[in-house]
Amino acid sequence: MTWSEMQPLLSQACSETFDMVLWSTLIAIVAGLPLGLLLVLTDRGGLLQNIVANKVIGQIVNVGRSLPFIILMVALMSFTRWITGTTIGTAAAVVPLAIGGIPFFARLVETAVREVDHGLVEAVQSMGGNTWTIVRKVLVPESLPSLIASTTTTIIALIGYSAMAGTVGGGGLGDLAIRYGYQRFETQLMWITVAILAVAISLIQFAGDFAARALHSRGARSGPAPKLRLLKAKETERSEKTEDPGPAEVTKAA
Repeated sequence: MTWSEMQPLLSQACSETFDMVLWSTLIAIVAGLPLGLLLVLTDRGGLLQNIVANKVIGQIVNVGRSLPFIILMVALMSFTRWITGTTIGTAAAVVPLAIGGIPFFARLVETAVREVDHGLVEAVQSMGGNTWTIVRKVLVPESLPSLIASTTTTIIALIGYSAMAGTVGGGGLGDLAIRYGYQRFETQLMWITVAILAVAISLIQFAGDFAARALHSRGARSGPAPKLRLLKAKETERSEKTEDPGPAEVTKAA
């Protein structure tokens, strides 16, 4: 097979892989982020402590992570057909990819959020901040570099899953490698698809690491939770004015 024959096949396969990974990543982030936050908030000592809910959510996440992706695709075929009307093609592959990515990302979010200094949470609570304020102003911003790294890991995992989706007609580079590289013995085409996947993963990892380091460095320069420190400073200033007697009061007392 010549390069002119391979080029349109590779272009279409790359486009299909990009679509699958993009949409499944967006769904995994939108659903996995609140799920990971709930795992932290409902745990013992959490802001929304509920052991029963925490165990239920944890078990659902564990079951989702324990299933090999190829088995998950087969098990979800009826659900995929109900959602998309078909079990083959790019749109159909997004369903199991997203469902497989949600628990994966949720556990990464849980790990990232648990690294946040609990002292910051207590400080906001002492100022009257509610749970939503703590999540929005402390937990998510302070864990953002780790969340970026978790997103990078999830994207790379979904690229690998998308290659496996080719075994059941999901399209993309995996499907191209199997149909032409394996079944038609086009070894050159198969190795080109492997090289494209390797380069794509390397670029994504580099971009994710760069973004995480940039956010971490910016946070280190500005210090953690500058707004929180400002509020604490104002609170300290008010308490000092209340406690320390002014010059007039000292003269009067004398």
